[in-house]
Amino acid sequence: MTGPFPGSFEALRADPQSFPLSTPSGRIEIFSEEIDSFGYDDCAGHPTWFEPVEWLGADLSDRFPLHLISNQPASRLHSQYDNGGHSLSSKIRNREPVTINPLDAASRGIEDGMIVRVYNDRGSCLAGAVLSDDVMPGVVQLSTGAWWDPVQPGLSGTLDRHGNPNVLTGDRPCSRLSQGPSAHSALVDVEPYSGPLPDVRAFATPDIAH
Repeated sequence: MTGPFPGSFEALRADPQSFPLSTPSGRIEIFSEEIDSFGYDDCAGHPTWFEPVEWLGADLSDRFPLHLISNQPASRLHSQYDNGGHSLSSKIRNREPVTINPLDAASRGIEDGMIVRVYNDRGSCLAGAVLSDDVMPGVVQLSTGAWWDPVQPGLSGTLDRHGNPNVLTGDRPCSRLSQGPSAHSALVDVEPYSGPLPDVRAFATPDIAH
């Protein structure tokens, strides 16, 4: 009997001594003695759930009650070709679209196509509201990759006028072991933007001094 992929672990099952895996034991490991020996409080030697720093069950959700999902975009590769026609065609009034559930939008006075401010204690950005049941209540979705466009460059927490979620996500790793990004663990709120709408300058060429 073979696995779902022809030959997967077949040699290991037939002769684990001659065909070990590249693990300390040479076998499939559910528990890692090596990882457990590190004594990390945020990464055990076996799969387990750790409460995220920011999630809808955290105390911070009283102030920022929406969980931000910053997925990979469908209109470009990460941030590459954000200035291309396909990516630009997905913008709303030149801003990155943010998807919000109609129930959350209604409670905030947000209408489809409206420019909104997405914010938390780390920063804020402008985006174009897309109302959809594709996201559940309590969740908003803002793709990565909109070129950063700060209103006041060099000022921490300045408004990004283009819709870059990096101004909202925390600069912290998933764990001491992985050091991977924890971009999907971020709480925000969204409100209609009522101030003067700044021009998007992310794609503008720099001024040349003569």
